[in-house]
Amino acid sequence: MTHSYLSPTGVEIAFVLVGLVILGSGLLVVTIKNLVYAALWLVVCMGSVAVEYLLLGAELLAWVQVLIYAGAVIVLFLFGLMLTKAPIGPTEELNVRNRWPALLVGLGAAGTLVTVVVQAYQHTWFDPRSSVSLGTGRSLGTQVFQYWVLPFEVLSVLLLAALVGAIVLSRRQRDSEEAEA
Repeated sequence: MTHSYLSPTGVEIAFVLVGLVILGSGLLVVTIKNLVYAALWLVVCMGSVAVEYLLLGAELLAWVQVLIYAGAVIVLFLFGLMLTKAPIGPTEELNVRNRWPALLVGLGAAGTLVTVVVQAYQHTWFDPRSSVSLGTGRSLGTQVFQYWVLPFEVLSVLLLAALVGAIVLSRRQRDSEEAEA
């Protein structure tokens, strides 16, 4: 069966459209002035990545993406915002002077990445219906719990330390405000 770029399938069209949603929401995450809105756009970005995993036939990775990143990490981020009394609304502190150069660098990096991936895989066609052992639960579990256990545990301790640090900082600020009053 021959396949060309001029006759894309519905899955390929959906993949590109969801990729554009990822690009747009990612740009909004780094350019918006409201931290809560930025976190919500990050949820859209992470959810769209999960949709891409579904389109590629990796259901387990899609659920991990939704539960861990779009769920737990964003909740932890919002929880940290609330505990540290970070500015929730639009602030001028987030309006950095280098926003447009940073946007150009980000777009250049994204363009380079797309170019490299397209050139590397331009003659390779992936069939999501084929049984690829890399996306199975068994192979993922083997990789995580055999080779990546230590980094996984270090990351969990780091996230816990960040949460405890946010609680300590917010309590210290409240105690000093109550002492002044």
